[in-house]
Amino acid sequence: MNTGYTLLDSGNGRKLERFGRFVIARPAAQAVWRPKLAESVWNQADAIFSREGENRWLKKPSGMESWQIEVEGITFKLSATDFGHLGIFPEQRDFWAWIQSRVQKEAEKARVLNLFAYSGGSTLAAAHGGADVCHLDASKGMVTWARENALLNNLDKAPIRWIIEDVSKFIKRELRRGSRYDAIILDPPSFGRGAKGEVFKIEDEILPLLDDCRQLLSDKPLFVLFTCHTPGFTPLAMQHLMHQMMAGFEGECDTGEMVLRGSKDVLSLPSGTYARWRNG
Repeated sequence: MNTGYTLLDSGNGRKLERFGRFVIARPAAQAVWRPKLAESVWNQADAIFSREGENRWLKKPSGMESWQIEVEGITFKLSATDFGHLGIFPEQRDFWAWIQSRVQKEAEKARVLNLFAYSGGSTLAAAHGGADVCHLDASKGMVTWARENALLNNLDKAPIRWIIEDVSKFIKRELRRGSRYDAIILDPPSFGRGAKGEVFKIEDEILPLLDDCRQLLSDKPLFVLFTCHTPGFTPLAMQHLMHQMMAGFEGECDTGEMVLRGSKDVLSLPSGTYARWRNG
């Protein structure tokens, strides 16, 4: 096992990260400052991805077709995709221990719904905590990937429902069934397409989506975790959305930026925003 993730440097619209045995340089538009490390250090990265002209790996060694790392006690299979993604969003790492601790506190098994669930980091955190989880993503390939991660974490027998479907259609069907969840996790994209070509644009969809999610919550929900990578969805905007969604429930809400972190001398890199509501 090649453990761990760390941010090594950022700047000039790029980020330099270590994922286990590989050091990788990729674009990061939010890194508008100067990097601390010399360009010669960046050029020594094992892999370099560029979006100039077209998405492509300028440098990619063998072995990046599949390797594993461990982050916050969860093992992930990583792979260098054509879009520069690797199968993990490490800016989410702070939430995984929080999710696990929240569901562990419950005397009864919590029901957790994870929407736009990607490779399953939050799903596996909830399952580690003993929750009954519904994992939903519109991409068949990503759900397969998440199931492989479950196997790596000895959670292939855990009570996880694996759903490949458009989020809005699934929620509408769950509401008709009378299904309820104690916690909801959602990380909607700025833009996406469902398995049957359904179009998702966050500016148009977020209000009805949050309204429907509220209707899916149990009478005494544990938490709602809403994360976002869309410019304009600032922490204040996220706070307003969460307060409106959870009006009438007794609980607390905090908001902020998700960040990538390295050692104390490395500048943290903002990587999206979050709003997190929890009961008492």
